[in-house]
Amino acid sequence: MKTRLLFTGALLFLAGIFNSSAQTETRLGAMVAYGTEIENPGIGVTAEFPIIEDLTIAPGFIYYLPKDESGVSLNWWEINGNANYYFVNTESLGFYGLAGLNYSHVGVDYDGSGFGGASMSVSDGRFGLNLGAGANFDIGSSIIPFAEAKYVIIDGGQLVIGAGVKFDL
Repeated sequence: MKTRLLFTGALLFLAGIFNSSAQTETRLGAMVAYGTEIENPGIGVTAEFPIIEDLTIAPGFIYYLPKDESGVSLNWWEINGNANYYFVNTESLGFYGLAGLNYSHVGVDYDGSGFGGASMSVSDGRFGLNLGAGANFDIGSSIIPFAEAKYVIIDGGQLVIGAGVKFDL
């Protein structure tokens, strides 16, 4: 009897999740970003997958434009897995807080032209946490402009400010 009741409760819970997730659209988007630690712009992609009402999972990727100074080339990219919780979700504005995980990869190449031709290349990857907020601006079409700011809690830390468009699928 308890097993049957537990099974029925689990089915109702799952049905509620899928019913709630049908209320929001899956979105895919592109963005431009600026990182304060690298001090360079980047381009990226993002997505939003509804889980329950007012909560989405938002994976993303940002590639910062390579930076070259005095023979040293810096390459930086990051992968993010965030959860967005919508505090305000009206027809024209969706304001959300975000929290999640970050993996940042930094590569440094030195061409060695100034010191006898010795070249060097090193890279490092680190995990961190994202905390921030964003807003979607519904303009009455399937294209939704958005803006987002997050702080990546990692060695050195980085504030990332981004803007772009998301498309309802």
